[in-house]
Amino acid sequence: MVSRGASSLGPSRRTLLTAAGALLAAGLPLRAAQPAPRLAAIDWAMLETAIAIGHMPVAACELIRYRADAVSPKIPQTVVDLGLRGAPNFELLQLTRPSLILSSPYYTRYEDRLRELAPVLSLPFYLPGEAPLPKAMDALTMLAERIDDPRAGREAVRRTNAALDAAAARLAPPAARPVAIINIGDARHLRAFGFDSLFGSTLARIGLTNAWEGQTAFSFMAPVPIERLATMPDARLVIVGQIPPEARRGLSRSVLWQALPQVASGRVHHLPKVNAFGGVPAALRFADLLVEALAGPDGRA
Repeated sequence: MVSRGASSLGPSRRTLLTAAGALLAAGLPLRAAQPAPRLAAIDWAMLETAIAIGHMPVAACELIRYRADAVSPKIPQTVVDLGLRGAPNFELLQLTRPSLILSSPYYTRYEDRLRELAPVLSLPFYLPGEAPLPKAMDALTMLAERIDDPRAGREAVRRTNAALDAAAARLAPPAARPVAIINIGDARHLRAFGFDSLFGSTLARIGLTNAWEGQTAFSFMAPVPIERLATMPDARLVIVGQIPPEARRGLSRSVLWQALPQVASGRVHHLPKVNAFGGVPAALRFADLLVEALAGPDGRA
């Protein structure tokens, strides 16, 4: 007859009691292991927030486009793509069995339907006239507390502040010169990122002045004529993302573009793609790329 002892059923009662005693002796609480949260992200900023605190979602929206536009952080192929952010696949979302759905006020029109599948955490990042970086920082703590892992939130905040402080220290020499952050769609128009954009609020956090002082639409200004750059002649010009080939050809032939003070003085810098509607990881990517563009090899401009 086969014995049904500890060797066949796992740890014995004595072993478990011994382990419990060791925990008590160490001053650690006796607590059942919590299952990892199954997060599903509708909003990209919330997706990045989850990644920043070390909890990769099991599902998220528009991952093909996210990987192209955001570049980093990397999303494993095992994460289920739920389709468009504006029209997620609810049936597929249900199959992923989320314990918490991460959303934002952009998607309130179907929040009731999401709540039928799982609890929803919806946090605002981008509001008219308000800097989004502090909201992105707060989201680290709020999400971590919601999934019962507050330590992860505190650690993410600490790492983020340390990285931004380091970027500010490296960019201190050129801090007196303002920076104009733009995106170019065609040879005659640009979009400028104001203080209420992720780029603008990150710029302020690392001690640089935004040359664009006009109103923006809570992320970037609607296309304006390129000649507006002439009103900020002392600025460094930072172009985020690729310039479309047709626009690049047009600028190369544009007398106006070549005559701009920033262009004529060689104060134009190009950054790769960065997610303009991201969370803390996007802000850190922007800060890192900006340091690389503005600071020399020795860390001084």
